[in-house]
Amino acid sequence: MITIGLIREGKVPADNRVALTPAHCKWINKTQPLLKVIVQHSDYRCYSDKEYVQAGIEVKEDISECDIFLGIKEVPVDMLIKGKTYLFFSHTKKLQPHNRGLLQSLMAKKIRLIDYECLEHEDGRRIIGFGFFAGVVGAHNGMMAYGKRTGSYALERVKASRNFNGLIHTYFGLQLPPIKIAVTGSGRVAHGVLEIMNLLEIHEVEPDEYLQNDFEYPVYVHLKGATLYSHKEKGTYNRNDFHLHPESYLCNFEKYIPYTDILMNGIYWDKNIPRLFENEALKSPNFRIQTIADITDDANGSIPCNLGDSSIEDPVYGVDKISLKKTVPYLPGSVDIMAVGNLPNEMPRDASRYFGEQLIKHVLKDLIEGNSKIIEKATITADGQLTEAFLYMDSYAKGM
Repeated sequence: MITIGLIREGKVPADNRVALTPAHCKWINKTQPLLKVIVQHSDYRCYSDKEYVQAGIEVKEDISECDIFLGIKEVPVDMLIKGKTYLFFSHTKKLQPHNRGLLQSLMAKKIRLIDYECLEHEDGRRIIGFGFFAGVVGAHNGMMAYGKRTGSYALERVKASRNFNGLIHTYFGLQLPPIKIAVTGSGRVAHGVLEIMNLLEIHEVEPDEYLQNDFEYPVYVHLKGATLYSHKEKGTYNRNDFHLHPESYLCNFEKYIPYTDILMNGIYWDKNIPRLFENEALKSPNFRIQTIADITDDANGSIPCNLGDSSIEDPVYGVDKISLKKTVPYLPGSVDIMAVGNLPNEMPRDASRYFGEQLIKHVLKDLIEGNSKIIEKATITADGQLTEAFLYMDSYAKGM
């Protein structure tokens, strides 16, 4: 019998999402004879202890007997149990400085860390994540911010709706001005953004139409890799080559800036990938963009005027286009930035149901049976060492 423990989130501010809902836990306990799920007590999950108990799941404080622990965000060092297997988003693969201590503790305690972010299909596409609902909430917040800036329409906060279906109902009868929106990316985040574009009845147009025409109704253009990037010498785009050598490519987004009112950014970024634009572009009179929803949210990343996280409570801040300093939102001469790092927390029950379904469908069997290349490739630490795929993190782990 393998016991899975659903741990209480310990990071501050607390995350209220869960890896498995009560219904998921009940299904596992009833249909998987070699598995048992127990839940650690928590006061702030989107699903209460009572809901787990009503589903027949044991809930208690001490779950240290479990073999595998499932969380969401980074686990505080003092909550880690030596020699166990953990699955959570560690946010270490990009060598994030603030999580170096976490990685060091995982190694010191000989913990096997399987990072959700690293679970990938053979073609490199992510298997599970909260990206779709990050896209949904981020797109809504971006549209809400533009409405507040211009006064042309009004949208309530996502949390005013009980669930995704409730959010959809808030769009009935909403009339939007003839705005132009650029959507970047091709993964789950972008799919969530496109869901909101469709629900708001914003029409998709091709890149050449977007650049050449004005419209009497709201439109968006969907900019993916082949449109956004081109090789510095060849002028072409090859997905595999781009991911291997992103520094050899140019970004073509700047030509869209004079024609865009709202930018919905769902593009993956790391330090070798060219930014969508540089900060100098903000100072140009052709910088038309008034609202940027940076849903992938890399500070000083693909959106260089992302000056750091905003919060669910206060999701939008301004950046002065000349001084490039942070301001309150909606000021003349500024661009508004929506850069929330935990967007799915505004719709936690829907997001958790989606995540748990993917976890059960694509990961659970491989996790339990072992000898899985998918699990092996997502394992960052084991037996006090970095695994082969993550040896590039050695200097980072050693604090060098």
